[in-house]
Amino acid sequence: MSAPALATETGNPNSATMRRVVTASFIGNLVEWFDYAVYGYLATTLATVFFPNTSQTAALLSTFAVFAVSFIVRPLGGVFWGRFGDRNGRRAALSLSIIIMSCSTVVVAILPGYEQVGLLAPFLLLVVRMVQGFSAAGEYAGAAAFLYEYAPARRRGLYTSVVPASTAAGLLVGSVSATVLTTVLDPGQMSSWGWRIPFLLAAPLGLLGRYVRLRLEDTPEFLELEQQESSSNTPVKETFTNNRGPILRAFGATCLNAVGFYMLLTYMPTYLSNQLGLNETVAFTSTTVALTVYIVAVFGAGRLSDTFGRPRMLITAGILFAVLSVPLFLLLGVSGVVGIFLIQIGLGLMLTGNDGCLPSYLADLFPTRVRYSGFAFSFNTANALFGGTAPFVATFLISVSDNPVSPAWYLAAAGVVAVCAVALNQASSRRTARSN
Repeated sequence: MSAPALATETGNPNSATMRRVVTASFIGNLVEWFDYAVYGYLATTLATVFFPNTSQTAALLSTFAVFAVSFIVRPLGGVFWGRFGDRNGRRAALSLSIIIMSCSTVVVAILPGYEQVGLLAPFLLLVVRMVQGFSAAGEYAGAAAFLYEYAPARRRGLYTSVVPASTAAGLLVGSVSATVLTTVLDPGQMSSWGWRIPFLLAAPLGLLGRYVRLRLEDTPEFLELEQQESSSNTPVKETFTNNRGPILRAFGATCLNAVGFYMLLTYMPTYLSNQLGLNETVAFTSTTVALTVYIVAVFGAGRLSDTFGRPRMLITAGILFAVLSVPLFLLLGVSGVVGIFLIQIGLGLMLTGNDGCLPSYLADLFPTRVRYSGFAFSFNTANALFGGTAPFVATFLISVSDNPVSPAWYLAAAGVVAVCAVALNQASSRRTARSN
């Protein structure tokens, strides 16, 4: 395959090409994460459909346990998609993963509930969620690598911030869908058939996402490796042999993203309605507003990382979460609706300081030959251990402590871990520079 005529005389892709790359990445990532995240927004309804014969807390714990277990396959998926993407190209991996995600999401829409098939219903839900987790494992890392390898070197933070922005946009579409459904349908209608509607949207959206991705060539960096016949035949082995330090540091840096993203942008409507007694529609609306602000602000955070550096941005965000998480959650419990809206927006803005530069930071850690593999494994392992479990852990902590603020301590701890990981990486980089 010959390299396409995409570059300007400076060696960077021209503006028309970058617009197509950004559009394809944004739409594809939005579709995939809408499919994956709508489960979290409908958790309360799904609990009544698949776990009806338990208490509300037990049903929610069961629903979030299924949410968490689906993340178990993500490290394995990260290995698979990393190897596939480093050997066959980023575009091929992303085009295949979106079809798997969309098909599995449509299957969720047609699953029978507990009343129809008993215990088989939650088992089938678990299986389909694991397929979704396998597919999602290739998405974030692949989209980030795709944008990173196309973008001009001095604007990689800005361009890769498209990944968290489009991920949040997928959540936003899911949040809007849940808000509309809970507003126009009564609880009986939601439990009967209303919850299926967002999952059915996966079919047309998935076809759209695949279409826009197939219209692009692979990244210039990957095509150059292919032309030089220097792409890795064993990227997974090479990653674990030569990049163990970067994997560990990438894992630690991702912890805040994992906990913060799923706790603040997926679990929060459930928290607001169940723990603070907020009307479901108001809870979804509050999260929708916070997501909208997050999507706009995350581009700014990515751009700032191009100016001030990724490590400085990540460390600042981690410190803010370590210091402010508990006070802000305390304020949630005593604030009115407007106060809750403002606090959610504030937490979302803090998260953009991490998320806006994390994709480019992780991509920086690994060479092109194994970038997909190293990024996918470390990112997905952190999300499997801390992201997918965040709603379950938050619900469990509240249950055992009878303290609605307890999830904030978990969020603060994630901030501390991220700060330590980035600081250690900086220290390692300085030692390497001195030795050279």
